[in-house]
Amino acid sequence: MKLYDYLVVGSGLFGATFAYEAAKRGKRVKVIEKRDHIAGNIYTKEVDGIQVHQYGAHIFHTSNKEIWDYVNHFADFNRYTNSPIANYNGEIYNMPFNMNTFNKMWGVQTPAEAQAKIDEQRQEMAGKEPTNLEEQAISLIGRDIYEKLVKGYTEKQWGQKATDLPAFIIRRLPVRLTYDNNYFNDTYQGIPIGGYTQIVEKMLASDLIDVETGVDFFDKKNEYLKQYPKIIFTGMIDQFFDYQLGELEYRSLRFETEEINVDNYQGNAVVNYTDAKTPFTRVIEHKHFEFGKGDKDKTVVTKEYPQAWHRGDEPYYPVNNSINNGLYKKYQKLSESVPNVVFGGRLGQYRYYDMHQVIHAALVTVSQEFNEK
Repeated sequence: MKLYDYLVVGSGLFGATFAYEAAKRGKRVKVIEKRDHIAGNIYTKEVDGIQVHQYGAHIFHTSNKEIWDYVNHFADFNRYTNSPIANYNGEIYNMPFNMNTFNKMWGVQTPAEAQAKIDEQRQEMAGKEPTNLEEQAISLIGRDIYEKLVKGYTEKQWGQKATDLPAFIIRRLPVRLTYDNNYFNDTYQGIPIGGYTQIVEKMLASDLIDVETGVDFFDKKNEYLKQYPKIIFTGMIDQFFDYQLGELEYRSLRFETEEINVDNYQGNAVVNYTDAKTPFTRVIEHKHFEFGKGDKDKTVVTKEYPQAWHRGDEPYYPVNNSINNGLYKKYQKLSESVPNVVFGGRLGQYRYYDMHQVIHAALVTVSQEFNEK
């Protein structure tokens, strides 16, 4: 066995960024990945000339110029702007909530008319403190928008009734009194030309980095802990400790992807289905991330079904309520008992990170690890 300075568990953005930075500093790194490919949830592969986002839509967006410049070292980005639409029983609405949405919903044309309508509908909660997600949403945007564009989608996403979900899940809802369908307010936004996988490939291309896929850390956990001086662990922190303090809660996803013999299936990259009866939350048509690029008369679409997480399922995002966050803090304290292990990423730090936040968190870990300011 070669002498390695680090074992990185997981080849997603956090692990790859750390491995890349460690190799730049002359460290030897072994990366192991339980899936049969690198790049974690941002993995893309080409089908019919289309870059397919294997694990759901990923749009890179940030207002942090340093992070934007950093990721642009590894790929050229197109000018894709995230402008999802909502389908409520066949009615089409623009997202986020903006003047196009309000015009379709109520026929209003001016910002003043829209604001007056929202204020009128919010009166339902006047003087009341919201006790659940439904009441919180109505207090923010009124019942019409809540019923058509929030309720069904949210209940499918969380697997619970909105009246049983805590109010703090929706701290705010984006309301724009302009005719602007750009979902994000960030300064920089786009999708890498040629897909995301290349970014991680380039990060891991150093002669000082060895990568093995199809390797489960837990098959040889004790052996790894003895062999490697330092481990960067990006899996589930509760699983690392054999769930000894209890299970943290996650939500999982199921994807149904199919090739369809048409050039343009739905006319938009992302369509959210906000009614209750449609079992999936959204449909992604991947070629629209690249402005229609791909084989003629071919397209690839993915339906996304949120589902409960059970051991053995893929955990896609943490359920950051007060109970789970409290349990995570106990695991964080327990992690002090393994000083040669650093926990990172969405699962290791039990945090809902966007891609730019993952890279930032990895770079913070690098600075701490190498005592750099």
